[in-house]
Amino acid sequence: MIKMYLKVLYSLLLMLSFYGIPSTGQKKKETLLSEKVGQLMDWTGKRAVIRMNGEKFRRFVKAPPRNYSVVIMFTALQPQRQCGVCKQADEEYQILANSWRYSSAFTNKVFFATVDFDEGSDVFQMLNMNSAPSFIHFPAKGKPKKSDSYELQVRGFAAEQLARWVGDRTDVQIRVIRPPNYAGPLMLGFLLAVIGGLAYLRRNNLEFLYNKNVWAFSALCFCLIMTSGQMWNHIRGPPYAHKNPTTGQVSYIHGSSQAQFVAETHIVLLFNSAVTMGMVLLHEAATSDMDIGKRKIMCVAGIGLVMLFFSWLLSIFRAKYHGYPYR
Repeated sequence: MIKMYLKVLYSLLLMLSFYGIPSTGQKKKETLLSEKVGQLMDWTGKRAVIRMNGEKFRRFVKAPPRNYSVVIMFTALQPQRQCGVCKQADEEYQILANSWRYSSAFTNKVFFATVDFDEGSDVFQMLNMNSAPSFIHFPAKGKPKKSDSYELQVRGFAAEQLARWVGDRTDVQIRVIRPPNYAGPLMLGFLLAVIGGLAYLRRNNLEFLYNKNVWAFSALCFCLIMTSGQMWNHIRGPPYAHKNPTTGQVSYIHGSSQAQFVAETHIVLLFNSAVTMGMVLLHEAATSDMDIGKRKIMCVAGIGLVMLFFSWLLSIFRAKYHGYPYR
């Protein structure tokens, strides 16, 4: 009978040790995880984007245990780096992080952090990174996959685009809330006031409104702006240019046919305008009543503009659609 009771007691102890009483290692693991989450929550309460160096990255991102995701922006914000794109991307990243921090759905499921090259160059070396800005999602379990690296050159760094990517990787949906910006309405109001004032001053002579050249020039400017890719920039929010932090080389033309830089649209706008001006000169040379000498000069200038700038346009298309470098 005693042996039977001992066997039952032994079985109960085994069951308790296996199911009910956590081991010392498990307790330490849970305590460490709780401390890490508590520290991250404390930092996030002070700043929506946590600044990390190599030590913090290894402790809170690389080392287990971890039951949270971390989205990190790798950047180079120091003035000597001269990374204008980094500043623009950081502003959008701050908007995204603040939208999550002050959201009613905020949890400790995902944290936003940043690693600056001058504060965490060892992290850049650890991850074999040679460009900035870059965004990487570190999941709660496992190592980052290819899809955990944000395609900055394709999507741009607008907060809305980053929010969609974070939602795809973490299932956390963030509603981006931007601070009020009155610059646009003020500029529009100023422009309307100027136009209204000019119309009022010339209220007795509004023949210019019926001038075909004025409307033709306005329509031409609108077409040039739209065909240069300005609407794509407005939707995607791409960087102005790309500067390699290692070599310092700046690229103004994106190497992919699926993306572009803001500087690229300005270059294309300039080239298209020059080609258009050349075509206008050729037309005037053929139809105007000026003397033959001036018409020849206009013809030569028009041919020069068309040939020169159209060849440069072709070189840009060649670089984008055939993968040749263009800087």
